[in-house]
Amino acid sequence: MRKFLIPAVAILAVVAIEVAPTVAQTSPQTTLTVTPTVSPNKAGTKQKPQGVKLAFKLHWETPGDLEKPIVQSSDVFFPKGSLYNGAKYPKCTEAKLNNGGLAACPPKSIMGKGTGDAFADTVITHPSITVVNGGANKVFLWTILTNPARVQKAVPGTITKQSGKWAYKLHLTVPQALQIVAGVPIALRDLTVTSGGMSYAKDWLATTSCPATKKWPFSVTTALNTGITSTYDGTVACK
Repeated sequence: MRKFLIPAVAILAVVAIEVAPTVAQTSPQTTLTVTPTVSPNKAGTKQKPQGVKLAFKLHWETPGDLEKPIVQSSDVFFPKGSLYNGAKYPKCTEAKLNNGGLAACPPKSIMGKGTGDAFADTVITHPSITVVNGGANKVFLWTILTNPARVQKAVPGTITKQSGKWAYKLHLTVPQALQIVAGVPIALRDLTVTSGGMSYAKDWLATTSCPATKKWPFSVTTALNTGITSTYDGTVACK
């Protein structure tokens, strides 16, 4: 079985605007389907940003008994008109997470949750994910696996400002300890991550504008252990 990551920031609410799933090749045999949602989809302004909740649903499909690839890293691009306010809220560090778990972090540094299904050989394991604020340019996906052995590790994400159509890039790197567990490769099949919109940090993720096209662009690139990268390009409706 193989392991995942992602983003970031990733990824809702009843009022969320859903995007039709997009399918992209991740290897000659594996396809990736991604469905993002943003809630609310009515953009704020620079003077009054609108806090949002962001969610991603991802599904990897490899037919038959073909080998399933391990996700090693991911790049998530956020559009112009989005705003990351990690510097405003309590933060945690990778060292604190890996040494003491969530208990070592401020409770209000938690910004979201996720869950998944992953192959450990022929057995399905269910990683759990907690999104943790890392400050002005960091975010962590605290990931726990209990099968084939218990492993808990932070997936570190670095956020860098971009130009042009993109406001930010989130780069996530999956630790080796989550790619291979007890000698068994971990291959993600399904992942759902929801972040932002917490009652104590409503504008951790926010929007400041909607393009004339009424669509926010979005892009995800995932690097696999096969040496292949897969890219998803899509849009989310806004107003």
